[in-house]
Amino acid sequence: MASAKSNPGNYFEDFHIGRELVHATPLTVSAGDISLYRALTGSRHALYSSETFAMANGFKGLAVDPLLAFHVVFGKSVPDISLNAVANLGYAEGRFSADIYAGDTLRAVSEVIGRKENSNGKTGVVWVRTMGLNQRDEVVVSYIRWVMVHKRDAASPAPETDVPEMFDAIPADTLSTRHDYSAWNDDLAGSPHRFEDYEIGEKIDHVDGMTVEEAEHQTATRLYQNTAKVHFDAHAQKESRFGKRLIYGGVVISIARALSFNGLANAAEMLTINAGTHAGPLFAGDTVYAWSEVLDKAELSDSAGALRLRLVAVKDQQCETFPLRGEDGKYAPGVLLDFDYWAAIPRR
Repeated sequence: MASAKSNPGNYFEDFHIGRELVHATPLTVSAGDISLYRALTGSRHALYSSETFAMANGFKGLAVDPLLAFHVVFGKSVPDISLNAVANLGYAEGRFSADIYAGDTLRAVSEVIGRKENSNGKTGVVWVRTMGLNQRDEVVVSYIRWVMVHKRDAASPAPETDVPEMFDAIPADTLSTRHDYSAWNDDLAGSPHRFEDYEIGEKIDHVDGMTVEEAEHQTATRLYQNTAKVHFDAHAQKESRFGKRLIYGGVVISIARALSFNGLANAAEMLTINAGTHAGPLFAGDTVYAWSEVLDKAELSDSAGALRLRLVAVKDQQCETFPLRGEDGKYAPGVLLDFDYWAAIPRR
């Protein structure tokens, strides 16, 4: 007789507008997690590599990379939101509202804010707003994401469609940095290029590539305690549309961000996630390349400005031509990620 104690995950029918989901398990982030994240992604930004550099620019010590915090909070939500997902589709309205340091404990809570059944009657899209909180119950990261989820019963009636309104981007006049960049050292950071050196519309080929190995992407995803079946269960994925494990999209985000160091080394502090789309799948053995476009600029303080950046990741192709969309308006073959964010950068 099968036990009812294990968690089969939620299906589309289980998500109701206003439902709150309190996610297990709180995670205390350690210095070891910071080092492992760096080892798995190749991240080189000085603010999150050097304690002395970080403290010279207003941090209390070596801080956790905002994307590491994002992935940890995301991972908390997987068993309740996307265990039965077809795909994670996108992100919006992401804010990093407090610094996180080794020793801080992160937990996550989500609220269902939208749902829409797909025309095939077998799946639906669910929108949730997730908040990551520290041990003092301070919100350190929040974001909206939407995910395509299987229905438990294709014959169950479709709910009323409710799609939430979302910002295209976090408004520039709401941005701020908690840090003073007046002591910024370009030589130690790895770039002479500051806020004034970037122009709206400028595109930057980040040149370098990184091949993702099977063990690496699974280790990274386990670091975030993400339990999604599509990333781990090779036996079950033989019957999937791809016939093999799919690499967690957060791995693509972090590798692309790490690659962007070559051209954007001083744009270290990620302030927001404006939008994000996983445009195509990545598999073990594929090589990630990336390019960025400057979408907007904003002054934050006497010592800091902000760049709104589009980060595009592609696989198995160089980025000299800045591939994004074809003539039909759809994402070009090989495009993995279209990611829009604000980052703080020192001013002259």
